[in-house]
Amino acid sequence: MGGMRKNAKLPKVLGKKVQRYRKKTGMSQEEVAHKVGISRAYMGYIEQGRNIPSLEVLQKVAKVLKVKLNELL
Repeated sequence: MGGMRKNAKLPKVLGKKVQRYRKKTGMSQEEVAHKVGISRAYMGYIEQGRNIPSLEVLQKVAKVLKVKLNELL
């Protein structure tokens, strides 16, 4: 159980990284979401750490943001 608490920060850390890279590109959440094929709301949830995207979605986000997947992880 303790490990789960420790990992509770992971979604927020991931979300902040996605947000930081997105802002560097100058794209809006809506633009990235459209290119990835997800809703703007879901993109917002990812950045807020409320949802953890699938690996497939995360790979698409990384490609749109022109970063390597491991940079987001």
